[in-house]
Amino acid sequence: QEWQNPFATWDPWDFCNISEIVLPMDTYWSPPIFILERVNGQDPELNYVVLMHNGTFNSTRPYQVTLTCSLVIFKFPFDTQMCNLSIASFLYPAVTDFVMKTRRTPAEIVRDSKSLILTDGEWKFTNVSIMEFTEMMDDKGFSVVTYVISMDRRPTLYILNLILPTCALYLLDMAVLFGPSSLEEKINFQIAIILGSSMLAVILNNSLPTSSNKPPIIGTH
Repeated sequence: QEWQNPFATWDPWDFCNISEIVLPMDTYWSPPIFILERVNGQDPELNYVVLMHNGTFNSTRPYQVTLTCSLVIFKFPFDTQMCNLSIASFLYPAVTDFVMKTRRTPAEIVRDSKSLILTDGEWKFTNVSIMEFTEMMDDKGFSVVTYVISMDRRPTLYILNLILPTCALYLLDMAVLFGPSSLEEKINFQIAIILGSSMLAVILNNSLPTSSNKPPIIGTH
């Protein structure tokens, strides 16, 4: 965060050439903001701010939060999700008191985000877009900045554990059904395939996300 306070300025030549100082957050006014989609998280203990001689405040506070996000899993496991991270403050109207602006472009944020995200988990970060708008509440407009985060699911694990075994079972089923085997052998093999399909269905049920009203194609076929 960066903001300006014209009443907190000084000439560095009058104070031993000191151009910046570090102060506690409660020394001066700071923007009261919060994340709209936040449901849980850890507040930072870094409660300090850097004050420049020209009245510019700079605060860097790392947050670790859990956000709510509506998932569309119809194409699971080849789905792409878009989650919002909205930063707002509903204490000061945007028209007269408080307006938030992004300091960096979306391309710069994407570059920095890709350099910081080092985990090799299920999701692959792809893009970030920014929306700046005014939210109306009780006939007052409040400044909101929303970061739209795009992510792709890595489907390799689901392909190896679910899709390929399912295709193999169906191919074996067709081969036995139209093969020269006896009826008794076909019945025994069909029972084995039914048991294998049931086991895969249990694994699939435990693997599928449950936060979407529309079931995925892989779960309905």
